[in-house]
Amino acid sequence: MAEVTSALPDPETMAQFCVAVLAIIVAWDAWWLGRQRIDIPKLGELSNGGYAWESNQSQEVSRQWANLLTMGAMMVLPWMLAELSNTPIIWVWIWDILLAIHLVSLLIPKRYAVTNTHLFADGQRYEWNRLKLAKKQPKKRIMLLRKGWGPFGPLPLGGDRDALDKAANLIVTILQEEE
Repeated sequence: MAEVTSALPDPETMAQFCVAVLAIIVAWDAWWLGRQRIDIPKLGELSNGGYAWESNQSQEVSRQWANLLTMGAMMVLPWMLAELSNTPIIWVWIWDILLAIHLVSLLIPKRYAVTNTHLFADGQRYEWNRLKLAKKQPKKRIMLLRKGWGPFGPLPLGGDRDALDKAANLIVTILQEEE
């Protein structure tokens, strides 16, 4: 009987590729996180009729709980597969370090702003015509949805109840004007 040769790529090459992609994602998210103070230099009422606020760490935990659980799973699973795939453990360590950095970035307080033209969240700028309010709103955050993304487009906004109430009123007014 002829021996079957494996057509699978080299485990170390695949690990290096996966780590490189993750490093790009972590760097990209860190860059956007740094931009939030440039895009939103002032908190409170804005001169254009908008409003800007900042969350705290516990509000970000509430906002990001699903992502935090996902990061935990992504940190554990490679350890189970590394030996089976003959992947050098150094790449699993680097993977976990990058995910830990990303996990910490999820917990850093964020700045948000609502203006007549855009929503600023997570260092990004979203045009209102690309967003809609979720029909069911959670108690501890505002849930917007990115149009066209289906279930993969939730955009939760964190903050204290007073800030969220002010922002929600502005968002409802702006979205009604968009229609």
